[in-house]
This record gives sequence, C-alpha cells and structure tokens, in this order.
Amino acid sequence: MSDREPQRLDFLKTAGLADAARQTLPGDASTRRYERLTTPSGSTLMLMDQPPATESQPCDPTWTPAQRHASGWNAVARLSAGRIEAFAAVAEHLRHAGLSAPDIVAVDAHAGLAVIEDFGDYLFARAIEDGEPQAPLYLAAVDALARLHLTGLLPEVMPGLGGDWPLLTYDAVALQGGADLFVQWLPKLHPEIDFGPAALDEWRAAWAPIVNMGERKASVMAHRDYHAENLIWLADRRDYQRVGLIDFQDAVLAHPVWDLHSLLQDARRDVPPELEAVALEHYFDVMMVDREVYRRDYAALAALNEARILGVFARLIARDGKPRYRAFMPRMWAHLNANLKKPGLEPVAAWFDRHVPAGLRG
Repeated sequence: MSDREPQRLDFLKTAGLADAARQTLPGDASTRRYERLTTPSGSTLMLMDQPPATESQPCDPTWTPAQRHASGWNAVARLSAGRIEAFAAVAEHLRHAGLSAPDIVAVDAHAGLAVIEDFGDYLFARAIEDGEPQAPLYLAAVDALARLHLTGLLPEVMPGLGGDWPLLTYDAVALQGGADLFVQWLPKLHPEIDFGPAALDEWRAAWAPIVNMGERKASVMAHRDYHAENLIWLADRRDYQRVGLIDFQDAVLAHPVWDLHSLLQDARRDVPPELEAVALEHYFDVMMVDREVYRRDYAALAALNEARILGVFARLIARDGKPRYRAFMPRMWAHLNANLKKPGLEPVAAWFDRHVPAGLRG
C-alpha cells in the first residue's frame, strides 16, 4: 500500500464515497494519478491525486525574475505545480464562461486530492481512431476557444472550491525559459552539439522580438495544453459544450494563438494541413481579427513552443529514461522547420542553420 493510501481512504470517507469501487487509470508524464470511482448506484466519478510536495513551488505573483529562477522551473514557467486548488479554480472559471469543465465534487487542497465529474474516456484522439470525422471535432474545439476568448472574464484571482488561484501572464521570463529548454537539453541527447556562450547569446537575441510580442499581446486565458489527448468528446452535449476540458491547471493569460497552435500543430498526432487551414480561418471569422497579423504571430509562437517541446522531449529521454518520446520528435521538427520559413522568423532560422546540423533536424 502506498504512503498516500490512508489519506485517500480518509478523503473518500469524508466525501461520502468510502463504498465506491476504485480503478486506477494509466498515467502520463506528470506526477498526477487518477482513479475512476464507481458508486454502489453505478454512477462514476474521478479521484484526482496530486501530492503537493512532489514539485517545486508555483510562482508567487510578486516574485521578480531572479526570485523565480531561484525558486525552480515551476516559478520560471508559471506552472501550477499540479496544485489541486489551481485545477478547481480554473474549472470554476471555465464553467462560468459556459464551457465544459468537470464539476468539482470534493477537494482537500492540503492533501492534494479531489473528486471530480467523470467525462469518460472518449478523448478526441480515440474518437478519431474510431473513425469519427476530424473536422467537426476540431471546429468544435476552435469554437470552445473562441467562446473563452470572447467572454472577457479575466480576473486577477480565480476563486474555487479548493481556494483562490492567480491568473498570471505567460510573460517573457516564462516564454524565454521555455525556449531555452531546447539549448539546455538537446546537447544532452546529442553530445556532438555544443552551444557555447556566443551561440546562447545569439539564441536569446533571435527570440527576443517574439518573446516580447507574446507577453505584450497576452490577452486571453490559455488552457496551455490544448490538444487531442486533453479534450474529451461529449457527444450528448451541444455546440462548443461537446468539448470536455481537462488538464487545464496551468492556465495563464496568453496570446490568443497559443492554444490554437497546441491544437493544430500537435506533438502526438498529425493534423492534416488542410484541416489546420480551415480551423484557423474559422477562428479568424468568428473573432474578426487581422488574418495577416494573426498568422504571423501564430507561426512565431508555434515555433517557440515547438523548440520548447523538443527540449522537453530531450529531457524526458536523456534525464528521465523515457525513450518513447523520441518517436514524437520528428513531427515537432517538421512543424518547426516549416514555421522557420515564415515571415518574422528569419533570425531564428539563421540561428538553426548555423548551430544545428540538418541531419539532426528531423
């Protein structure tokens, strides 16, 4: 029995669920675990278990960049450290916006435990594998983003059943910190690469206009991990409410394109280019934005995110011994290489041409 099992049992008893049958679900790259609870009446719920002490501290809104770097990666990147109260507060905000986030049944934030509504297992990725047409799913996901972006609800602090949680900006420190994962970890995966001090200075100078643009135009809540493995198809609901949202505890104030490129330039599956184009046009139509500006920003921030993800995958492989993430890297390289050809990315493209051999970029 794990050290946390007595806490789980006490929590379930307090929540009136001591008699529920429990089924552990497969995990992911995080320190979080889930169980499906089946009550004696046959209804189901989810037990979310996130030990609070397993990660570095989340970012205090008052911290300076130096304090954030001294406090660890979660503070630099403005990640929630998986805090249950973050999930509960963001869920309440999303539901208030009319979106389908799980209802929070019970929370013990101090213990890192929550019982939430069960949306089932029909992830977008599984639905597509089962033969569901892709376009309705992706257009519904875009509609859900548009709904979120049009609400105008951007509180500095979000209240929730587990306590308040701040809505912080995905700022220059976080954006550049994400990009820097590439230069920190790719050499660990490919020791023949050595990014010296001059190359690192060039790297940050090349990204600086994009990083500054991302912070300057941060104007909507971003889910931050919005893709086919984190969206659940709720076929019995209507319109954008068919999109069940999970894994949103790291939400921040960000550029509106951030979740779009997470969705349409997915690390784990191929989205047909023609569907990406249709989905973007649909968003532009609904939001009535300047297409040329948004396409430019989309390519720039997608490229930054792809560099970040390649760094994350390199770290998972080299440090954490998870070689399965190597299979996702060619797709990210393909997206990055394509975006580097877009206007506004010439300095970044030149850096890659100088410092990363073509044979390693795919």
